[in-house]
Amino acid sequence: MSDIALEMRKITKQFPGVKALNEVTFQVKKGQVHALCGENGAGKSTLMKVLSGLYPTGTYEGQILIDGEEKSFQSIKDAEQAGIAIIYQELALVRGLTIGENLFLGNERSKYGIIQWNQVYKEAEKWLNEVGLKRIKANQITGTLGIGQQQLVEIAKALSKNAKILILDEPTAALTEQEVAILLNILREFKKRGVTCIYISHKLNEVFDICDTVTILRDGETITTQAAADLTEDKVISYMVGRELKERFPYMPSKPGDVVLSVQNYTLWSNDLTHRKVIDDVSIEVRKGEILGISGLMGAGRTELMMSLFGVYAGRSQGKVSIEGKKTSIKDAQDAIREGLALVSEDRKKYGLVMNMDIKKNTSIASLRAVSKWGTINENKEIQSAKTYLQSLKIKANSIETVVGTLSGGNQQKVVLGKWLMTMPKVLILDEPTRGIDIGAKYEIYNIMNELVQQGVAIIMISSELPEVLGMSHRILVLSEGKFTAEFTHEEATQEKIMYAATGGK
Repeated sequence: MSDIALEMRKITKQFPGVKALNEVTFQVKKGQVHALCGENGAGKSTLMKVLSGLYPTGTYEGQILIDGEEKSFQSIKDAEQAGIAIIYQELALVRGLTIGENLFLGNERSKYGIIQWNQVYKEAEKWLNEVGLKRIKANQITGTLGIGQQQLVEIAKALSKNAKILILDEPTAALTEQEVAILLNILREFKKRGVTCIYISHKLNEVFDICDTVTILRDGETITTQAAADLTEDKVISYMVGRELKERFPYMPSKPGDVVLSVQNYTLWSNDLTHRKVIDDVSIEVRKGEILGISGLMGAGRTELMMSLFGVYAGRSQGKVSIEGKKTSIKDAQDAIREGLALVSEDRKKYGLVMNMDIKKNTSIASLRAVSKWGTINENKEIQSAKTYLQSLKIKANSIETVVGTLSGGNQQKVVLGKWLMTMPKVLILDEPTRGIDIGAKYEIYNIMNELVQQGVAIIMISSELPEVLGMSHRILVLSEGKFTAEFTHEEATQEKIMYAATGGK
């Protein structure tokens, strides 16, 4: 009997004007965790949409074989019946339903048209135990769970459909380090039981931690399939981008100028629990021409602090904020923009972009005053501005009329950057600036950051990736439970020192 669980032969998929996949071959052994790597736009998601039945037979060329038997999928349901389940980066759970309801949504346990709730919750408890959620009740509302627990519920839902092949697309993008460790341990258990997993991730440390084999796509073609033990991170990056990246983080020393943003004795209360302090009496100074890294564990208050300074966090605050020595009061995003602040949110799809609008409108949306007169937009000026950022940020798109929802994650992030650069900020706040984007696009964003610093812009960068914080920051502040517990220069900082401070050490 063959040990091949899945084989995709010469898969070719075309969209108008674009060949997304060109005779891609992909083979996965039973009971392995097989990584699928590549830059955004390399064809990974398209290949998985073919496999999961989202793109039905007839819309592509090639063959799919499961356990050596050719399959033809006309829908996602067909693929699920063949034992294929996919878990996307954006979770597909209904937050207002119970966990049990979510697990069997569309696959209800019923008799004579009546849902058997006792059976639903009994089975749900079984699958929750399978993914390590033994203390969670199946009748709990899904929205009350943390993101990491919701990710595990998604996996339980896939397993409840008797999945033989589990596809995980960027499963740890929004997870804490502790949640990542739990997920990887669960995948190790699955591997022992013979479950086959396809693991898509830009986090190469996870790929080497959990995966047996790695397949790399580039520009819609299979570049190589090798045992993970025979590869290194540098080799994988080289295959992905088609060239050797000698430096993952193009750090540039800087001579910071005057203080541009000063925050003194700042306290912030939660917008949900009004008595709880999210930030407790912190002070920050950011200088022109420097990258200030803000590190800390999830829940430390990093994002809430920056959103509050930008005027878009609902919680009550007190403290003194000055820009270029002048005390200011920022009540909303318009105030922040006028004062020279810009915020690239950690969730670009929800807060950074209007996904069904084109690049031109997304770029100018925060700077309409700059491209209008007497309340009327000067279209020529708007077009020229959008073209300038399209070229300078090397956004890969046919034109400025391209809808941003059709772009890769890295190019979407560049559009967000273009939008905020057009406001001519004095302080650019980057919250998880490279989350969910590939190595090549990360490198380009780092170079953009360096160019901005040379122009005198002050950058505050929040990142959960310690190598990124260490690699790009001139100075690092560590936040733990709403307080800054350490400050390091680029030369002083190490992962060990940062983690010690992030967990409350001095």
